[in-house]
Amino acid sequence: MRSLMSLVVSYIPLVVVGIIALGFAPLSWLVSRFVRPSKPTQWMENTYECGSEPIGDAHVQFKFQYYAFAIIFVVFDLIATFLMVWAVAFSGLSTMATVWMLLFLSIMILGVTYSLKKEETVWI
Repeated sequence: MRSLMSLVVSYIPLVVVGIIALGFAPLSWLVSRFVRPSKPTQWMENTYECGSEPIGDAHVQFKFQYYAFAIIFVVFDLIATFLMVWAVAFSGLSTMATVWMLLFLSIMILGVTYSLKKEETVWI
């Protein structure tokens, strides 16, 4: 019973930070509702784009290459994150954990090579 209580007490800072993190966005939105001006003006209704007046239609069709670049970036970001954790804890990992990490790494590398081969012209 004593060890359970000490375990609960050790997680109290984590719970407090979690409550603050989850409450930050709604609280910011609520405060902004009271702070912002309530009367819209013609100046506030205009689209702002780097100080210039907008010209033409705002609906532009993006190329797929932008999305492919974003997906490749996310894959590399995941690989880098997991490799950092793996490198820090490498000496304490079991053989099975090392095998699973190598399997994960090979699947990620396979995905990146597939996406790069599918892109005939690599503009990245």
